[in-house]
Amino acid sequence: MAVHREIDRTPEAFTTAVEQVRSSALRPEVVADEMPAPQRIAPHSFALSGDVVVGGDEIGTGRFILLHDPAGHDAWEGTFRCVTFARAEVEAEMAGDPSLQAVGWSWLVDALSSYGAEYVAPSGSVTVVRTEGFGEMADDGFDAQIEVRASWTPTSELGAHARAWSDLLCAIAGLPPLADGVVPLQRRRGRP
Repeated sequence: MAVHREIDRTPEAFTTAVEQVRSSALRPEVVADEMPAPQRIAPHSFALSGDVVVGGDEIGTGRFILLHDPAGHDAWEGTFRCVTFARAEVEAEMAGDPSLQAVGWSWLVDALSSYGAEYVAPSGSVTVVRTEGFGEMADDGFDAQIEVRASWTPTSELGAHARAWSDLLCAIAGLPPLADGVVPLQRRRGRP
């Protein structure tokens, strides 16, 4: 009687990349968990959700998605693609600053640079949403959020890209960069 075994067709390059992301030391304020990854964008995908938590309060949130298509994508200029989403509330005065979108993008670029996370084909948007209540909702006051959506093709070790993502989450949540010489401790993450 023949025994059929399911063959794992996950490329070794993707398995290695996922392990690099899983073992990366994120900022201590970022609580990250694996989440279901999108299945239709690429043959192989992996995703993390992350929340910036300070003093028990969640002050920022986001996702980091790693896509892999061994056949490559012309638009990606490679076989891997990092996709991120990051969101946090901002102060009313900050939301009115016309340079906030450019600053939001620089937080991503600076974070990638600080970890030596090399990439090509960056793409993205930064959105600032301002909400003010009127009439019966006037007591709700003023609310504002910044949202960074971006993707890029990594050309270096993937753990550096995940660490940069955690720095982006902290930057949009208003936290200062870690002091020179401070190394974040590796946090335990949940796995599905």
